[in-house]
Amino acid sequence: MEYTNRNEVVRNLQQAFQPLVDKYGIEDIGVFEEQGQKNQYHMGYTIRKEGKTYMVHTPFLKNENGQLTPSNDGWTIETDEPDTEDMSGYKGIDEALRSL
Repeated sequence: MEYTNRNEVVRNLQQAFQPLVDKYGIEDIGVFEEQGQKNQYHMGYTIRKEGKTYMVHTPFLKNENGQLTPSNDGWTIETDEPDTEDMSGYKGIDEALRSL
């Protein structure tokens, strides 16, 4: 597995902001990151579309130096609504965003 610095992952996510905004009619976009259990880490986007907020992310593994590597290519969509279940199993960011 090849690990990369967190800042590089963030930079790659940020480079996609404008193309994603244009393609999917996103109102606002930012980087999402969340520490999971043990060495799990989640990176992706916080998106506002049609007045709703979504966290769209994919899992990474984090090593002892804080570097990250993708753990699979699946994407998950969470909402900020507490009664809504997460939607997962999207094979890429485009498939996930098309579902919104």
